[in-house]
Amino acid sequence: MKRSNISRALFSMDLPFSCSAFIFSCLISLTIFSTVGFGATFTFVNKCEYTVWPGVLANAGSPRLDSTGFELPQDSSRSFSAPAGWSGRFWGRTGCSFSNSGPASCQTGDCGSGEAECNGSGAAPPATLAEFTLGGGGGGGLDFYDVSLVDGYNLPMIVEASGGTGMCASTGCVTDLNRVCPTELRVGGGEACRSACEAFGSPEYCCSGAFNSPAACRPSVYSQMFKSVCPRSYSYAYDDPTSTFTCAAADYTITFCPSMPSQKSSKEPTPTTTATAASGDGSQSGSDPTMMGGSSLGTTGSDPGSVTGSGSQEMMADGSWLAGLAMGGSARVYCSSPHLIAAAAIFIPLHFLLLI
Repeated sequence: MKRSNISRALFSMDLPFSCSAFIFSCLISLTIFSTVGFGATFTFVNKCEYTVWPGVLANAGSPRLDSTGFELPQDSSRSFSAPAGWSGRFWGRTGCSFSNSGPASCQTGDCGSGEAECNGSGAAPPATLAEFTLGGGGGGGLDFYDVSLVDGYNLPMIVEASGGTGMCASTGCVTDLNRVCPTELRVGGGEACRSACEAFGSPEYCCSGAFNSPAACRPSVYSQMFKSVCPRSYSYAYDDPTSTFTCAAADYTITFCPSMPSQKSSKEPTPTTTATAASGDGSQSGSDPTMMGGSSLGTTGSDPGSVTGSGSQEMMADGSWLAGLAMGGSARVYCSSPHLIAAAAIFIPLHFLLLI
């Protein structure tokens, strides 16, 4: 059914006028809601063999999300929605202790807040970072995202887009860089790997001072080592051409310690479900094992709703108002006709299908 025929079909049903008008107004409201102001849903998944405490930092001018830091146990997930135009970063903290018996801190990625919430503080390097700028803020509707090792590395991470259009490639690093980290960059017993900038503080490593330009600041032997292991991640400040990705109208899953696939899947990568587009730098969409520093990651665009754990429960709770509307549960509208229930159950889901 064409979108222009929805209202005609709706009012051809034997409905009281007030009920018909109510459903029609709902469709109009849903149209506005689905096209204005919505950015993306971020789902965090922990596949590590230990608890991770994700940190969230919004850039200046972007609103705070539902949390700035939280506990994410092994094999669990949690989701947040962000408005259009939002920009910020996510990372994982490890080895955290927030008990009242001693100093509260994390072994890696600590934000210095002394609690699970980071409250506007960023990650102390070294930390693997996922960075996002959602469309709607002058970017032509495109989301820009990357996984950065410019501030060092502390744990494997991938970012996957779902439901979007455009390049929508997966990016990140599934290899445990801590195992190949040079001695001079290693933190403690191998908990994290520092960047050359943090380790040595030299302008040529930090792309600062006289080296503050793409022409002057070239890849170092250390950033090249990072790049060879994780080709899609930022390895130094001006590593833009092969490290920034775009997608439109997508949701994103950030997975810590993504699981390694079987030997068969590593030889025969699963085709991606997102649309592909030619890229001037030669990068391709999907989960190319040679671009992730590991085996094939399987199909991109994992459905956040399919992830078990607290995240899927929260998403269901957030959507419960729509289920109540479809069942005629509004306290302000008294339309007891069974046609109302049928119309709401049919036309509201149909409306969303037509928007895809």
